[in-house]
Amino acid sequence: MGKRRVELAMRRNGIRARGKRRFRVCITDSNHALPIAPNLLARNFTVARANTVWAGDMTYIPTREGWLSLPPQRRRPVAGDPGLAMVLDLFSRRIVGWSMGAMIDAELACRALDMAWHSRRPAPGLIFHSDRGSQYASRCYSDLLAGHGMKPSMSRKGNGWDNACSETLFGSLKVERLHGMEFKDHREAKDATLEWLLWYNGTRMHSTLRYLSPAQFEQQATASPLALAA
Repeated sequence: MGKRRVELAMRRNGIRARGKRRFRVCITDSNHALPIAPNLLARNFTVARANTVWAGDMTYIPTREGWLSLPPQRRRPVAGDPGLAMVLDLFSRRIVGWSMGAMIDAELACRALDMAWHSRRPAPGLIFHSDRGSQYASRCYSDLLAGHGMKPSMSRKGNGWDNACSETLFGSLKVERLHGMEFKDHREAKDATLEWLLWYNGTRMHSTLRYLSPAQFEQQATASPLALAA
């Protein structure tokens, strides 16, 4: 089906496309004196096995109550459940851990990592890649990685391409679910976000996964690993 036919069919049925827009909000502070881990990933986003390389990032979600997570200079007490941290398995692009909390801080990042570890129980040696924000460079986060036997890896300063998979994940969330929505409160935003996360893992197709969803890709990898490697 050509583009023109799709356009006409949409027009006849009163369907409008949701336009893509740039979402660029800086939430992590890389200007700190905390230890920085080397970039072990080096933009190698193709991973051979599950639970060997994870990536993490954090983002804002706006509501009428204000940002679900405010930058430090605008931070104020708000009701409800704020901001979002996620952990992504680069093998299947599956979201294996997430957390929504009152602040975008190290505690939020730690809760997402804890969820991922308890749900997957990876073997020691897993590489966890993130930006070099203070949340991921903090002592409590470094201790949590060490306690789980994980190796930290961090992007170069100001280089979003080093963590492109996480950036793309949040771009998809905002374009496919959040763009054009006006949530009245944090609870409504949280429900919509979690609904999208479950749909993303179970249903959303990826061209990099041979047009399978993350869950389907993992199932096929378990059932027939040689077929996926072909």
